[in-house]
Amino acid sequence: MAEELKIGRRAVAISHPDKVLFRRARLTKLDLARHYERVAAVMLPYVSGHPLALQGFPGGIEAPGFFMKAVPPHFPDWIARATLAKRGGTVTHALAENAATLVYLAGQNVITPHLWLSRADRPRDPDRLILDFDPSGGGFADVRTAAREAGARLRDAGLATYAMITGSRGIHVVCPLRRGPSFKRVHTFARRIAEEMVREDPRRLTLEWKKTDRGRKIYVDVNRNNYAQHAVAPYGVRPEDRAPVATPVHWDELSDSRLKPDRWTVKTIGARIEAEGDPWKGMARRARRLPA
Repeated sequence: MAEELKIGRRAVAISHPDKVLFRRARLTKLDLARHYERVAAVMLPYVSGHPLALQGFPGGIEAPGFFMKAVPPHFPDWIARATLAKRGGTVTHALAENAATLVYLAGQNVITPHLWLSRADRPRDPDRLILDFDPSGGGFADVRTAAREAGARLRDAGLATYAMITGSRGIHVVCPLRRGPSFKRVHTFARRIAEEMVREDPRRLTLEWKKTDRGRKIYVDVNRNNYAQHAVAPYGVRPEDRAPVATPVHWDELSDSRLKPDRWTVKTIGARIEAEGDPWKGMARRARRLPA
């Protein structure tokens, strides 16, 4: 039994629509598909053109999942694709160019789309920089403080800054970039910002890659700023009990003590968008050159 959703000009069939993917939140595959239909208008500007890595859970989030990078043979030909270099060969990634693609992926049990920081037409030239503040313990207030501090430093360097709670544990601070600098240059710049922050606040921040070496410090992760690495897509659902959503926030919301990394869920994100709109609207127009 399948349910057919009319998405624009496409009819997208959702097989087993009543399959429960989030047992505690009581959300089905059809609920997931409806989520991506609902958020498509605000989500697509940030994912279009970007190669995807797809995190799927065919048995629901309490069963083992998988990461899928190569487009499987059964995907319909209207799903956009990009074949890109990898070590020893190539891989063909899906691209989400329309709402129907997001809904189709949900029908394939893809809960979370993750995206490259570059677009497929120039895959080695990132169009955004991300600092990921990932806590190892302690309160979220420290994460919000660290994200605000990073924003101040990045703005002092001439970049525009945006924030997103990840729906998992942390915060992404995102800067739109004019394309041109390579991933190596962007990573070097991000690393220097992170090193300055850790040097000035070693009690709370760390650059230690191994979790066992971090203690309860906040890991300042700059390694997403590399070729073929990826980050959770804005408005993507996370595979956690409450079905939290990675949610862009207004910068001043980082000062709100009520803000938590999983504050909005599949059930509440619609009201959030209706009330606040898209905090990242117009982000691409504020892209800046990477500072020297």
